[in-house]
Amino acid sequence: MDHFLVMSPHRRSLRFWSGAVTAALALTVTTVGQASAADVNNARNAGFESGLSDWTCSAGSGTTVSSPVRTGTAALRATPSGQDNARCAQTVRVKPGSTYTLGAWVRGGYAYLGVTGTGTTDVSTWTPDSSSWKQLSTTFTTGSSTTSVTVYTHGWYGQAAYYADDVSVFGPDGGGGTDPGPTIPSAPGGLNVSGTTSSSVSLVWNTVPGATGYTVYRDGTKVTAVSGTSATVTGLAASTSYSFQVTATNGAGESPKSPAVTGTTKTPSGPGPALPKHAVTGYWQNFDNGATVQKLADVQSQYDIIAVAFADATSTPGAVTFTLDSAGLGGYTVDQFKADIRAKQAAGKKVVVSVGGERGAVTVNDAASATNFANSVYSLMQTYGFDGVDIDLENGLNATYMTQALRSLSSKAGSSLVITMAPQTIDMQSTSNAYFQTALNIKDILTVVNMQYYNSGSMLGCDGKVYSQGSVDFLTALACIQLEGSLAPSQVGLGLPASTRGAGSGYVSPSVVNNALDCLAKGTNCGSFKPPRTYPGLRGAMTWSTNWDATAGNAWSGAVGPHVHGLP
Repeated sequence: MDHFLVMSPHRRSLRFWSGAVTAALALTVTTVGQASAADVNNARNAGFESGLSDWTCSAGSGTTVSSPVRTGTAALRATPSGQDNARCAQTVRVKPGSTYTLGAWVRGGYAYLGVTGTGTTDVSTWTPDSSSWKQLSTTFTTGSSTTSVTVYTHGWYGQAAYYADDVSVFGPDGGGGTDPGPTIPSAPGGLNVSGTTSSSVSLVWNTVPGATGYTVYRDGTKVTAVSGTSATVTGLAASTSYSFQVTATNGAGESPKSPAVTGTTKTPSGPGPALPKHAVTGYWQNFDNGATVQKLADVQSQYDIIAVAFADATSTPGAVTFTLDSAGLGGYTVDQFKADIRAKQAAGKKVVVSVGGERGAVTVNDAASATNFANSVYSLMQTYGFDGVDIDLENGLNATYMTQALRSLSSKAGSSLVITMAPQTIDMQSTSNAYFQTALNIKDILTVVNMQYYNSGSMLGCDGKVYSQGSVDFLTALACIQLEGSLAPSQVGLGLPASTRGAGSGYVSPSVVNNALDCLAKGTNCGSFKPPRTYPGLRGAMTWSTNWDATAGNAWSGAVGPHVHGLP
């Protein structure tokens, strides 16, 4: 059904809004010039450090806030209301016949930046709502007798509040006074290690006045850049010491490095021995679909991680439960199941509960459902002895709240928690996809991503070429996206069906799987695609399922298992 807005004195129509946007866009096609050495920022109180001094906001719409800020300790927050678009303006002294660059950093709701009274062509620019700071910039030229202009920001009717910081009017000095330009910040102090896991080190440091960001160095090499005063460096080797330093940055440059601190990753711990460097994951079916019915004790010894499929959704959003299919599994009892989990753990295996599957209907899309998910999975871990959780949500997920859920679960379960993921190929084509975002968000607590290289259409490889399933190139070129997209090699595995009956399409022989593993880990047995480097730390492989593997005489685990465990 179509919906229309009616023009009235109290309502802006959609057509009016669209026309305004078009006009704004037409005014943004400008070329931002390079400031000369003599140029100054003619705006005063450009960072709102002195409240609203020098600024006037319509209808009391503006105020200063301490968060979020881009630099310094304050920023403008202006809230449109009714017929007011939250316009905040300042009169700026300028020189006649001169060119100026107008800029500001904005976030939040729709935000506009413009100038009037130029004596030539007044200009403006805008951006839709943004959850992070975004720079707006345009240029204007003053008329032959223009000595002052009015610069302004405003939002849009009925939209959310916008934030602005670091307004600038760069050009010849108009004589009205200026804010001092940025200077290179000092080196951060107070650098300390705030926490460690077996694969990460968390750091904190003191705020540096005037800094807009910070760069973290590990053993002298830049590893990450952040806007706040903390960072977690991931993808590290267990039981290893690293040296860390931090610098502060802003528009003027980068500070000297801070004094170094040493962070040492932990030795992996948990029920039974730690996972081997290279591991094989297999899904165990808690149902009978024609594959060999197994008790957990029957699962082949080559499997290092056993994912119990599946936990089920409940009527409580985000919450899951697990019910052993005793009848379908030949009278397998809960007590036997728990005992088998303990026996596998004693043999060095990890047993996780898998959430999702093709027909899974678990949804985590807000804070409440994230809490419910974490609490219910942790309850299952306590009840059955699971080592962690596998995320196999094939109908989409929300990166923000799944991240929140898994971090909450980690805080409950501790550093021994095992988290595996089994996205489809389409889910890992880009780091902007929700599955990929989630994996990167929890990189410091993530065990492995075993993407499903089956039931897939043709996909892009990391070289931008299209590959079809069923070949070494399909496996290696798609795995390369994850390996070059900031996942550690130890967090990447290849997921394939154990037999032709294990999936609708995409089965390849174990020899193809092994060739792909060799190509990625050692640079040998590649197809036409050659990865840009080797990844000897590659975690291994996964299959659906241990049951279909058993149906086929354990041909998959018998061939792939020893090969994985023999990787360098």
